[in-house]
Amino acid sequence: MSHNHPYQLGLDKNAANFVALSPLSFIERTAMVYPDRLAMIYGAQRQTWAQTYARCRQLAHALTGRGIGVGDTVAVMLPNVPAMLEAHFGVPMSGAVLNTLNTRLDAEAIAFMLQHGEAKVLLTDREFSAVVQKALAMLGDKRPFVIEVEDDEAPAGQAMGEISYESFIAQGNATYEWKLPNDEWDAIALNYTSGTTGNPKGVVTHHRGAYLNAASNVISWQLPHHATYLWTLPMFHCNGWCFPWTIALIAGTSVFLRRVDPALIFPLIREHHITHMCGAPIVYSMLINAHLSLREGIEHTINGLIAGAAPPAAVIEGCEAAGIALTHVYGLTEVYGPAAVCAKQDSWAALPSEERARLNGRQGVPYPLQQAVAVLDPETMQPVPADGETMGEIFFRGNVVMKGYLKNPTATEEAFAGGWFHTGDLAVMQPDGYVKIKDRSKDIIISGGENISSIEVEDALHRHPAVMLAAVVAQPDAKWGEVPCAFVELKADAQATEAEVIEFCRNLLARFKVPKRVLFCTLPKTSTGKIQKFLLRDQVKSSTAIE
Repeated sequence: MSHNHPYQLGLDKNAANFVALSPLSFIERTAMVYPDRLAMIYGAQRQTWAQTYARCRQLAHALTGRGIGVGDTVAVMLPNVPAMLEAHFGVPMSGAVLNTLNTRLDAEAIAFMLQHGEAKVLLTDREFSAVVQKALAMLGDKRPFVIEVEDDEAPAGQAMGEISYESFIAQGNATYEWKLPNDEWDAIALNYTSGTTGNPKGVVTHHRGAYLNAASNVISWQLPHHATYLWTLPMFHCNGWCFPWTIALIAGTSVFLRRVDPALIFPLIREHHITHMCGAPIVYSMLINAHLSLREGIEHTINGLIAGAAPPAAVIEGCEAAGIALTHVYGLTEVYGPAAVCAKQDSWAALPSEERARLNGRQGVPYPLQQAVAVLDPETMQPVPADGETMGEIFFRGNVVMKGYLKNPTATEEAFAGGWFHTGDLAVMQPDGYVKIKDRSKDIIISGGENISSIEVEDALHRHPAVMLAAVVAQPDAKWGEVPCAFVELKADAQATEAEVIEFCRNLLARFKVPKRVLFCTLPKTSTGKIQKFLLRDQVKSSTAIE
């Protein structure tokens, strides 16, 4: 069959009809169309879209002046402050790749990421100076150029870096003529996953995917123009689920805060008429359990996106009562944050709140610009029946899936085997075509929206001289969603107390990864010696200790 049909001949892509998709185009347009609209509110600081765009261009130009360009990595260790949002535009405008570091990690993990990602520049904040200094010391002469982002709101800490952020961007030109990427497949960001086995993996995302998921956020959430968005979700987490780019697209206003605290959040909601926010279940739990007096005078509905550990029905119901309309999304770092949504049906509104909470607690259907989310048998790669009973693994496919893992072809190949992205999450497909997670095959514990690898915690426990075997499972927790619970089998004639084991782990792990509970027992094992974690999970849920 000839492919030379009349619709093909001479109708080629050219500069007039084909432009690389990149979220950088969003800020360019918004700065032109709405130059005087507020882009940022932080304490007493106010910044328009025209000013923000100019500062992003200055950052990009200053970076190129240091020889930073295509394929280089710029790392940031920052809380949710204006510079963090500016980095989401200024860094890729220079051609470089943005690596947002998880500010809750320990020095060893930060050092690994800076080294593995070959960061040439690091933007940091004095709040994290102790961890950053320790990490930099481990890198020796491979240290990146360090820029201190100064902030009057920052807690006490040591000033670091060769230059301040303001002095650095002052070297750049506010009318710098940056270019869209030559190829929309070019990398825009590098995000490290919590390592489930050994070191964390570096997820590489591209301009096209970031553009599409930023737009998908608008479509699936029906985000209006000029929404006022509160940064309760860490921007280091999957690039804030692409919301730095999303808010530029809708010419919205970002309201920043350094830490999640209801005593700070409610006054901001009231003062700035916050319309939208995102977060893990713990964020919403904190809000609905805060003293009622904090909510006084807030009459409008706040729209919230929720993701992380499947939100407890109590949180969904509590938010409804508190005037927060929740939409449940699901995703992973490898799919740019949320790439599935529990799309609400009109008919649900008439149902009792308990039933509505059950329906809204599902992982849902594909995001508008993601091609597919499916529950397949991982052996045959065939769909499981939509009976709400048959377990399979969740798979994603589409334009909002990572390029792959940095310098890790084996893991990349495994992740994409069979032409789908393997999430490692076990789920059922319900009769209405909505996905519901049942378990995590990787035994990941999601605590306060952060992934904790049970294997990493077990490795720490196994270093204790009295421990023969250890297994860690998720224990449901009213505050954090899930916390690590450790089951420990001691060596013959050895002794240890719960407090002692927890203290031992504190020296080896980031604080949020330390087991909250340690139970001593003989671990249940299969005939081949594998620990039967499902039995431990059941026990934690029924909460009676093995004696």
